[in-house]
Amino acid sequence: MNEFLFVVVPYICLTTFVVGHLWRYRYDKFGWTTRSSQLYENRLLRIGSPLFHFGMLGVIGGHVFGLLIPQSWTDAVGISEHTYHVAAVGGGLLAGVATVVGMAILIYRRRTVGPVFSATTVMDKVMYAFLAMAIVLGMWNTVAGSILTIGGEYNYREGVSVWYRSFLAFQPDADLMGEAPLGFQLHALVAFGLFALWPFTRLVHVFSAPLGYLTRPYIVYRKRDDTQLGSHRPRRGWDRVG
Repeated sequence: MNEFLFVVVPYICLTTFVVGHLWRYRYDKFGWTTRSSQLYENRLLRIGSPLFHFGMLGVIGGHVFGLLIPQSWTDAVGISEHTYHVAAVGGGLLAGVATVVGMAILIYRRRTVGPVFSATTVMDKVMYAFLAMAIVLGMWNTVAGSILTIGGEYNYREGVSVWYRSFLAFQPDADLMGEAPLGFQLHALVAFGLFALWPFTRLVHVFSAPLGYLTRPYIVYRKRDDTQLGSHRPRRGWDRVG
């Protein structure tokens, strides 16, 4: 069962994530959008959206640091386990609370504002459900495992993180996840389910950062090509032709 849940299922989700994005970019470029609802309501959006997005940046950054960087590396540069633990728990809770509050505001807005609710698709609802479950399970693991130590203290850097790196190296050790607490197992499975859904939701806009705006001039001018006019004055738009 461990092989199926923590080897087969994650690779299926990862394949769906990659192939799904390629397929959608190829056949649904006009649907590659956030489907913004800012025109329908702006007051709640101005509060919920920054909280959610900046919180998610912190959550993603914490996962990248915690999953990809081995404990031996932080030990080598002089970061003690206690220092890492305090920073991870404090930063994780702060980012998690901001994300949860922001998401709650966005879901409330989507449910109570008529035009926004009408523009909500089934995939939007499924995406919000998976995203909410992943975030809540992640916060529960932080609180239960690191603060309340329910079920005993568990060092995910010696289990889950090692499994994740072995998974990315295509040499997954399913037993590492099989020995992890149930909360970590569910968090991983829900997260991979979200990755499988990703290409078919509005989350694709993550890969469409408007970097061109950084170099684009504030005002775009068009230069008239006078070489095509010769010695004739340009014809007015309302002049009759012939």
